[in-house]
Amino acid sequence: MNIKSLFAIAGICLFGFFGPALGADAEPTGAAFCVTCHDDEDLPDMSRSAHGFAADKRAPDCISCHGASETHARQPAGVSVQPKPDFTFGKKSGKLSALAANDRSRVCQTCHDKDAKRALWSGSQHQAADVACDSCHQVHANRDKTLNKLTQPETCYTCHKEQRSQMNKPSHHPVPEGKMTCSDCHNPHGSAGPKLVKRDSINDTCYTCHAEKRGPFVHPHEPVAQDCSTCHNSHGSMIPGILKARAPILCQQCHTPHSAANVGTIASGSVGFNAVGMWQGRSCMNCHTQVHGSNNPSTTLPTPQTLMR
Repeated sequence: MNIKSLFAIAGICLFGFFGPALGADAEPTGAAFCVTCHDDEDLPDMSRSAHGFAADKRAPDCISCHGASETHARQPAGVSVQPKPDFTFGKKSGKLSALAANDRSRVCQTCHDKDAKRALWSGSQHQAADVACDSCHQVHANRDKTLNKLTQPETCYTCHKEQRSQMNKPSHHPVPEGKMTCSDCHNPHGSAGPKLVKRDSINDTCYTCHAEKRGPFVHPHEPVAQDCSTCHNSHGSMIPGILKARAPILCQQCHTPHSAANVGTIASGSVGFNAVGMWQGRSCMNCHTQVHGSNNPSTTLPTPQTLMR
């Protein structure tokens, strides 16, 4: 082995030994430079969140969402006010003005655009109302409160204050108890149905849990098949069954009350109502017990015996 080869080997060994120490003083770049200021004190949960989990190579970094932001990272000489990042998503101490809602959401959709749940976001009620992804989601948090079913309603109540008060009424879906949450019925990212319901209609959404009300029935109640919200207030009511009004007032919004005279039979088509029953506080559902529909006419229509009780 000649002298030149020995010097080459020695150089490689020296570089391998001292290389890490020499590289340690090199200025960090990219997201590594961001954390020199935005450290665990500034963003304590970021390194443990889905958007900054260092152990997962699939996780995005600061530049993925905020852009390279060179002038923000390295403030030009002679500039007294630090330039903002290329893309900003909120206000901090009043210094940063966020992008428009659609532009902020567009950055998120760079990654979050393949899920069918978000296929109808464009043109949805939330998108049209200038709601952005970060209006509801905490992108730097370790645990996004909107994704937690127990805390999700509080996010929704920020805007939907009326629904908060309805959920505190005696008759309500078990959202306050933590057994249901808003996204069980609604898709906040868009829907083909009304009111951002998860299915194509209000009824199909309700039937997800209340399948026994779907039918078909030999003796259907047409309003039931048309829209559950004709009779029910889905978020809460002072009346049992989450009804909008008590019977017979609720029923009389569509049905003409039975007269107290001309009591006939089902076959005759002249069915009156016993006036005594009215004074005794009997409601329509004392006779029409299966208001959602039935295969037995006696449960959807009164009999002469029940009329004369």
